[in-house]
Amino acid sequence: MPRHFGIIGYPLVHSFSPAYFKKKFATLGIDAVYEPYPIAAVDAFPALLANHPGIEGLNVTIPYKESIIPFLDEMDGTALEIGAVNCISITDGKTKGYNTDVTGFELSLIPLLAHQHTQALILGSGGSSRAVAYVLKQLGIAFQKVSRYIQDSCLTYDELTPAIIEQHKLIVNTTPTGQYPDTHHAPPIPYDGIGPHHLLYDLVYNPDETLFLLRGKERGAVIKNGFEMLQLQADASWQIWTNQPTV
Repeated sequence: MPRHFGIIGYPLVHSFSPAYFKKKFATLGIDAVYEPYPIAAVDAFPALLANHPGIEGLNVTIPYKESIIPFLDEMDGTALEIGAVNCISITDGKTKGYNTDVTGFELSLIPLLAHQHTQALILGSGGSSRAVAYVLKQLGIAFQKVSRYIQDSCLTYDELTPAIIEQHKLIVNTTPTGQYPDTHHAPPIPYDGIGPHHLLYDLVYNPDETLFLLRGKERGAVIKNGFEMLQLQADASWQIWTNQPTV
């Protein structure tokens, strides 16, 4: 019998993970399947587990990285501190939440960092932004979150100025803005504050170069999309599910 894994979120039409794990299983000769489980509300999670008792592990994506937590039996320390989960292990019916976005983001970001990347803007305030903030804190990079809504400790997009953009040489987009099929949108920041010393990192991976990244590239910035991060977080999830080194 094949082993069963999957991903929950809504919607999951363009999810990266099913194709990635299908290829991984085929390459490694692993008898396993990885299925998308789109659930329209997070409170459908217990029923999903009841209807699929063989599932050993799940990834979690938008919009449930935070709201899934009350439904879990246990939390890894890092995920608990972040307050967001993107990986669940299931053993003997017990669920435990982890955050492998941290691993993926950190390993893909570090090679790009330069001496000027001491201050960052995090665009967005959802579950992915929490993982990004955790990594930046661990790396000693000061950061400021930016949100569409007025929140404590967040700037709004209306408050951003070219001077603020110029001051923050690392800008990370954690929102789905610009993701396929809405490729003609970009976070509403003053791009004229961006220059060659900037690093723009977009967690979106489809398209390869979002409008956010293209506008930064036009002004000489170093750019990075979220594809490598997704690969690394997926491999970290696999390591958790199997207690084996990533491949």
